[in-house]
Amino acid sequence: MNTNPIFSSYQNNNNLYDEIFDANKKVRPTYQKILDLYSDHSIQDFAALNEKAKAAFFNQGITFQVYSDDQAQEKIFPFDLFPRIIEAKEWETIETGVLQRCKALNTFLWDIYHNKNIIRDGIVPIELINSSGNYLKQMMNFSPPNKIYNHISGTDLIKHTDGKYYVLEDNIRCPSGVSYVVGNRNALKRALFGVFNHYEIHNVTDYSENLLEMLESVKPQNVDSPTCVILTPGVYNSAYYEHQFLAKTSGIELVEGRDLFVENDFVYMKTIYGPKRVDVIYRRIDDDFIDPDVFNKDSVLGVKGLFSAYINGNVTLANAPGTGVADDKAIYTYMPEIIRYYLKEEPILNNVHTYHCSKPDDLKYILENIDKLVIKPVDEAGGYGISIGSKLTKDEIEKVKIVIKENPRKYIAQPIMSLSVHATYIEDTSSFEQRHVDLRTYTLLGQDQEFVLKGGLTRVALKKGNLIVNSSQGGGSKDTWVLKK
Repeated sequence: MNTNPIFSSYQNNNNLYDEIFDANKKVRPTYQKILDLYSDHSIQDFAALNEKAKAAFFNQGITFQVYSDDQAQEKIFPFDLFPRIIEAKEWETIETGVLQRCKALNTFLWDIYHNKNIIRDGIVPIELINSSGNYLKQMMNFSPPNKIYNHISGTDLIKHTDGKYYVLEDNIRCPSGVSYVVGNRNALKRALFGVFNHYEIHNVTDYSENLLEMLESVKPQNVDSPTCVILTPGVYNSAYYEHQFLAKTSGIELVEGRDLFVENDFVYMKTIYGPKRVDVIYRRIDDDFIDPDVFNKDSVLGVKGLFSAYINGNVTLANAPGTGVADDKAIYTYMPEIIRYYLKEEPILNNVHTYHCSKPDDLKYILENIDKLVIKPVDEAGGYGISIGSKLTKDEIEKVKIVIKENPRKYIAQPIMSLSVHATYIEDTSSFEQRHVDLRTYTLLGQDQEFVLKGGLTRVALKKGNLIVNSSQGGGSKDTWVLKK
């Protein structure tokens, strides 16, 4: 039984996989040391430490924007003081698994923009590719430097009740959140530095140097010392803090579209010393806004002529335009086959069984079983547009059916997976309670370079019983410790 005073009111739900306590309410060995250390603190101590952490985040400007119909709100990113611990062997499976997926997705992207072998061999249907709004005809038969499309990838995983990890989705357009990984580590060190003396864990502050190394490795031909920049939509973007953080810690310039111009198919940055050529752009703007000459003509976020400079090999864009076709949730359905097809390997990480509404048999099953499923739009992010069937009323279910039938291509459905839970300090009750968590990992692919950040972002659904962990939906995060041995 748990006798730790700060967990005296902690309620275990045996239907959920608790990462700290087993089914008999015994502390799992990995967490025993930290539970002993935390028992030296009272709940009042944690309330004070929680306020200290919030103040630290506020003072560092660690915030994000939440958009509603009529306004944008800037909020402090909620942070929990109880870290998640991942054992070395468990992490090895995660790391090799996400690398496998990223490599397979990269090869898939090259293929569908060139030979289309996977389509000819009947593995992935051509209709699925052609109907994706993220499949860019402008990228046909173009090869980015070193054939790398998804330089930066985020992979979202959950731990299910069987104790195994499942991939929920792949993010290879503009995956965000890595700055919070470092922010969480720094905040926990400030609040409870002593706990770090009792565990050997991997560092997470080496991400930015690896990011810069990767960006420099994919420079255009005939460039010796590349100039790299991060292109941001500006201060009103939800992830602007992260853009600033990555630029500062990588030692490269943060620019907006108005800071760049194109001349003779080369990109230049305006500086007080005159124009400076730019060779690699880590862009945090969507495809549609890159270049008003080619995509959205009303875009003021991108740079006129940028796409032409890219196609002519004079600048590298990371991630490559058109990568969004591969993180379409409808493509996710085919990931096990994609891995087998290109890598001749069995998938290391599990996929969640997925139904696609464009398949007649799947659609019939979905419409008859919405109450047992999670319905997701294939092209949304941030937890928007998701319907969890078990939480819907009969009227809401009927409305979801109408929406699906109007555009079946846009939706997938998955069984309601039971995300693992983790002890989380809840301000409203001044106590630790079970809350659902997931994990976003970060992978970099460059020329002869691959890197997975040993930590990732553990996101927490702070609302009781909620399965959606995104910050835009009221979620928070934890420091994630990967043990060295």
